[in-house]
Parts: sequence; structure tokens; C-alpha cells
Amino acid sequence: MAGGGRGGYLAGRVVSELGDIDRAIYAAVAEVPTPTLDRFFRSLSVTADHSKIWFGLAAATAVVGGRRGRQAAIDGVVAIGISSFVVNQPLKRLLPRSRPDRELHGVLTDRHVPLPTSPSFPSGHSASAFAFANAIGGELPWLALPVRFGAAAVAWSRIHTGVHYPGDVIAGALIGGAVGEVVGAVRRRRDSGRWDLRRFVPGDG
Repeated sequence: MAGGGRGGYLAGRVVSELGDIDRAIYAAVAEVPTPTLDRFFRSLSVTADHSKIWFGLAAATAVVGGRRGRQAAIDGVVAIGISSFVVNQPLKRLLPRSRPDRELHGVLTDRHVPLPTSPSFPSGHSASAFAFANAIGGELPWLALPVRFGAAAVAWSRIHTGVHYPGDVIAGALIGGAVGEVVGAVRRRRDSGRWDLRRFVPGDG
């Protein structure tokens, strides 16, 4: 993928060295004993499967948040759908990175959650979390900080439980965050009338 020639060689070296850093950080996290946090992050990681946390929050926001709450919930769900498709279809197929070896790196069994069979890069949990957070936060700014904090906790839980390298999580968060921003921005521009396509349709007169 890096191509040939000197540029391809340098790109390959950079990717290789970044991979070494990524694995070193993963191993360092695995070595730190955190028995108080293990149960919390394990439970959080499992609860975030299939975006259950975000769908639940979207439902609550739609019920109690009025018109803007309903719109924010729709934005968030749409962003999850788009980011999940992008991550799980083209990207995981094009960049099929193997999952970390938890036994090799000594990840404690108390942290373990079921290891997905899909490729590791990028993290789908992180992408969905930040897609939802950025989309809903654009409509309800007062909710942006706590939801993004929750998204960061879910993303970290994937490293803590040993199912993703840090690079997988960072990439997923960036992709999902960008999707969330775009979904919210496009919908708000449409609602403001700045993209009213009817202006370009010839009238009867």
C-alpha cells in the first residue's frame, strides 16, 4: 500500500515504527495492575456492544428533550449507522489487522471480554461512540462534554480489556468523530434552508 521507491520505503518504515510504539503502549497498559478499575471497564466494554449505551441515551434524549432532543437523537443514530458501515465494511476489509494476543502480553483474565473475530483496525466501538457524541453534541451543546467523556471511557475500555491496540481506538475515534460532525452539520444546514434545492427548480411561471 505504501508504494515503491524511496517514498514507499520511508512510508513503510514509519508505519512499522508506529506499530512498534502502538504495541509497546498496549503492553505497558497490560502490565499495570488495576483491580479496582478492571470490573468497571470490563462491564462498560460489554455494555457498549452493539451501541446499546448510545441507543439508550438517544431514546432518553428523544423522550425528555423536546424537539431538539428528538432531532439530536436522530442525528446520533444516523451517525452511528454511517460510521459502523464505514468501519466494518471497507476499512476492516482493506486493513485487516489481527487482534492483539492477550496471553502474549499478559492481559489479566479479570479484564477479559469476548474477543471479536473481526479485524482489529479500526475500533468500531470507538467510532460509534464518538460519532454519536459529536452528532448529538452539535445539537445539544450542554450534553457534548459528558457524552464525549463517556465515549472516551468506552474507547479506553477497549484497550484496557485487551481487545484493541491504542492505534485502533484513536483511528476509530477520529473517523467516528468526523462522521458525527458531518452528519450534524449537514442536517442543520438543510434545516436552515441554506441548501433548499427548491430554489433551483424552475417555477410554473
